[in-house]
Amino acid sequence: MRDQMKRAKKAPAPRRRDAEQSRQLILQAALEEFSTYGHSGARVERIAVNAGVSKPLLYDYFGDKDAVYAAALKEAYVQIRQGELQLDLDTLSPEEAIRALVQFTMRHFREKPWFIRMLNTENLLGGTTIREISDAKGVQSVLVERLRSVLTRGANAGVFRAGVDPIEFYVFVASLCYFPVSNIHTLRAVFDLPMDIAWLDRRADEAADMLLLYLRA
Repeated sequence: MRDQMKRAKKAPAPRRRDAEQSRQLILQAALEEFSTYGHSGARVERIAVNAGVSKPLLYDYFGDKDAVYAAALKEAYVQIRQGELQLDLDTLSPEEAIRALVQFTMRHFREKPWFIRMLNTENLLGGTTIREISDAKGVQSVLVERLRSVLTRGANAGVFRAGVDPIEFYVFVASLCYFPVSNIHTLRAVFDLPMDIAWLDRRADEAADMLLLYLRA
């Protein structure tokens, strides 16, 4: 008993969670909640429980359910843009940079399923929330400028044709990576495709091949 008392006295006090950590836990729980249940089915109570915070604290940080949804939607975009920043596109050749971007996009869609589900939810809502997020375009601008730089370098080197719009090109990238992941269950059922990681990785490589052919046309 005495030894137990000594160990109890020596046990470190639990660290208090800081505000930023709490915000991130709430955002992640919100991403999973809204992407699983949609906007109408999502419950703030479950978000608070899964984040390990009180509901009043959640409201203090973000506001009502719609505000939590808007913050989670923005976070979905922030996460993919942060991941793209790790690619070091500027240090790769133009062809390697395009391939790296396509492979990352497919991998992100696969590993972060809430991203596609959040986009599906927002499109079902008519895009009303994304239009109200004041800095949504600013979140995307980093990718646009980095992709513009890659395309310009490729054109200057004579490996890409000139005049390719980076936004329109990214729509191609996202489209080719989006469909296999967003429709994974129906594609497996209807066409008896394996739809495993190896299959999706092969789709990414072949999508990169197609896009590079488009850029060289």
